[in-house]
Amino acid sequence: MSLRDLIDAEAQPSGPTPAHLAALRDARLYFQRPENPGFLVSETVEGPVVPVFTSWDRLALFAGPCPWASTTATDLVTLLPDGVRALVNPLDPHPFVLDAETLRDAEENGDGHGNGDGDGDVTDGGREAG
Repeated sequence: MSLRDLIDAEAQPSGPTPAHLAALRDARLYFQRPENPGFLVSETVEGPVVPVFTSWDRLALFAGPCPWASTTATDLVTLLPDGVRALVNPLDPHPFVLDAETLRDAEENGDGHGNGDGDGDVTDGGREAG
C-alpha cells in the first residue's frame, strides 16, 4: 500500500464494515461497572453513550484501575437503556457507535454470523482499586 493509499483511506469516512459488525456480535465488550446495577452513561452532543472496549486493556487505558464487567455486543445493545448507544473503543483513531439497529443491519447486509439469541451472560470483573 502506498503512502497515497494510506492518506486516501484515512480521509474516507470510516466505520465498521457489515462483516466486521457481524463478527462483533458475539465478541465480548468490556465496560466500567458503576456502584449500582446499570451503566456509566456519558452525555455527548450526539446523545448519551456508554464507552465500551474490545479488550480490558483498552478499558484500563481509558479508565485506569476500575471495577468492570463484560458481555457480548448482542447482549449489550439489548441491555442498554432506551436512547443510549455504545461507543466502541473511544480512544482509537476510528471509534464507532453501536446499537441494536446497527447490529441488525450488519446481519442483514453482512455474513449473518451470530444467532442473535443472546443469553444475557454478563461477566462481573475487577474490584475497586483501594
